[in-house]
Amino acid sequence: MFGYYDVPLGIAKEGISLSVKRKGEVLLYRRECVDEKVEKILLASTEKILINPIEPLNKPKELTSYLLIEFEKTLVVEPGATQKIYVTYPVEIGVFMSGDKDFEILDIFTLIKQKFTLYGDPRSGVICKYWRSEVYSSKPSINLLHEGILELSITNTNTEWVEVTKAVFNAYGMKIYYSDDMVSMKATMKIVKGKSAETDFVDSPLEKGMKKSFELYTVRTLSVTATKFVMEVGI
Repeated sequence: MFGYYDVPLGIAKEGISLSVKRKGEVLLYRRECVDEKVEKILLASTEKILINPIEPLNKPKELTSYLLIEFEKTLVVEPGATQKIYVTYPVEIGVFMSGDKDFEILDIFTLIKQKFTLYGDPRSGVICKYWRSEVYSSKPSINLLHEGILELSITNTNTEWVEVTKAVFNAYGMKIYYSDDMVSMKATMKIVKGKSAETDFVDSPLEKGMKKSFELYTVRTLSVTATKFVMEVGI
């Protein structure tokens, strides 16, 4: 489903129905997904549509730029070690139309139910999109329209064993790649002081030949001051 399309186009897959048809001098965009229906008239001469996975923090509306993934089982990381695991994350899909110089966002949808949580205390904590995932030692099988794979390298710089139950990420650092059978990201977690850690993303595909997604958050922001997230109130 992901990739570039010529207009007109029609897609029907796993509860998603999407079409762009020319009607006189305008284009008619229609999309149905789950219980949501969208229709838009495009006053544009575009002949190209891009559909790709985007940062999963836009639906049902932009409440936060942070994603919290809670692990189904607690990880115990030995001192001085770097361990690699795989977890999943929710997929959101962006539809872009070609403009004069670049692609502009037209629509965003998802097949995943949305949940939010608070990281930290009620007064100074941050709202996060919430996702719960099993922990895998190798790449799991997924439905790429529902879930992506996150390869997470965890480094424990402490001299003691550390338990890890979750990870929080900043959407402005996300680098998403996709292929015909996978959506993925790579990230790091550096445990620095007991229950504190720093997370960041790696701009690299999980497998050779994967295509890089058009970054929605980067397009919307003129200057990004930070892409990392510091977990100071527990991991």
